[in-house]
Amino acid sequence: MESVAADIQFHVLAVDDSILDRKLIERLLKTSSYHVTAVDSGIKALEFLGLLRDEHVTKDLPSVALNHYHQVEVNLIITDYCMPGMTGYDLLRKIKESTSLKDIPVVIMSSENEPARINRCLEEGAEEFFLKPVQLSDVNKLKPHLMRKKIEEVHLADHKRKSDEECVSPDRRRTRYDEPEVLSTDEQQQSK
Repeated sequence: MESVAADIQFHVLAVDDSILDRKLIERLLKTSSYHVTAVDSGIKALEFLGLLRDEHVTKDLPSVALNHYHQVEVNLIITDYCMPGMTGYDLLRKIKESTSLKDIPVVIMSSENEPARINRCLEEGAEEFFLKPVQLSDVNKLKPHLMRKKIEEVHLADHKRKSDEECVSPDRRRTRYDEPEVLSTDEQQQSK
């Protein structure tokens, strides 16, 4: 696990409408060696991830990078809960409904400690729920979620590679058999 972590710089998408909170989380993540993209709304997060293709919704928004997810892998999303337009909970649900993004860990942040809200987010698939202000100790809790996903990807790639090697391994030659010859009755009698 240590060698995998040393080779990877994880990319985190941070979503918060408050510039102060967004700058704080961005600084904490960068201090912990994460690559960070920060946006100020759930809509812009969806646009960045390539989930928002409806032009009439995005025509008034400056383009972040439509379909950018396909060019830059996002390993984790950390989002504020209370944002105008689309809440962090709504963003979480959209991500978990997406077949291509549902496995990305999502962390919700909020300055309001409401157990019902926290439980609802966790039940919907959030990995963590942080109370603001987010601290470095909170950011340190992210690595296991990122590593679990990355290790699963490495194991899947290794398994696929090994199964591909087994199919083409030169020391595993198969005897090739031709289809059995069907002899006519005359030929059968002649061979006796």
